[in-house]
Amino acid sequence: KIITYFLKPNKRGEYDFGFTRLYVQSPLAFLSRRFNVMGAKTVPVYPSFLKLRQYELMAISNRLTDIGIKKMRRVGHSMEFDQVKNYVAGDDYRTVNWKATARKGDLMVNSYTDEKAQHIYCIIDKSRAMRMPFEGLSLLDYAINASLILSSVALVKEDKAGLITIAEKTGSVVPADRRPTQLNKIMEVLYKEKTRYLETDMEALYISVRATLKQRSLVVFFTNFESMSALERQLPFLKRIAKFHLLLVVFFENTTLKSLSEDPAEDVEGIYIKTIAEKFAFEKKLMVKELTKHGILSLLTPPQSLTVNVVNRYLAIKAKQQI
Repeated sequence: KIITYFLKPNKRGEYDFGFTRLYVQSPLAFLSRRFNVMGAKTVPVYPSFLKLRQYELMAISNRLTDIGIKKMRRVGHSMEFDQVKNYVAGDDYRTVNWKATARKGDLMVNSYTDEKAQHIYCIIDKSRAMRMPFEGLSLLDYAINASLILSSVALVKEDKAGLITIAEKTGSVVPADRRPTQLNKIMEVLYKEKTRYLETDMEALYISVRATLKQRSLVVFFTNFESMSALERQLPFLKRIAKFHLLLVVFFENTTLKSLSEDPAEDVEGIYIKTIAEKFAFEKKLMVKELTKHGILSLLTPPQSLTVNVVNRYLAIKAKQQI
């Protein structure tokens, strides 16, 4: 008899299936024997492909605005030449190609596109700061999902995507590339990542960044700070990274505290809770100002809006030619 059953995993990671054990008895039940059949197997479970493919297709067809991605106006023009085309109203007169105009007899302009092959690195903090749960997922889960989609969009835009994971020591490193297999390499690293119980070793991260990133890159660092003192411990190393690369620090709003700060207080205890929640929310805004003061880009976002906000910021950085 063949028994068939189906399992639907609800979390990414590795699922271990041991041997199937059969216990066989003799007809009179005097003897029994155990058999191990169908060897043990570890099954990988990857993050959902549905959102990933949705973002890829929309990036290819320039329909990212359908899911909240803003269309960014390009400031000036990049030096990445695309083609010579006929002038249309609104084209920058500084891009007129006079030689082509004389040859064709019509006004012709040079067309430019976003610079390509720029290096985009996602750095994911796996320390205890990323264990906090929101709506069934940890902050690490949100960071992994956003990193995969950002890497996918970057590859569609013909940039090079890379990855570094960090906790009490440097974890996995995937050098930036734009080959068709790059996204699979990143996914193979991320699907089984788990949070650690120790703090992030920022010195190890700085050493890894200097050793791995050989040219100026956009570094998107997914982490979290719950207090100003936590930021101050990491700030010296963030400033050193920002000297060589365009650093974007992504950290999270505590949506539970935010809702508490917005709810009306009905008694003394409610006033106390509301005051504490407002203090923590205000401190997050101070962190943004502190990073800005040192020339470091930052993104403070609710976990559920992380992916859209990160992709928007990447496109804005590309449009402003900041890398």
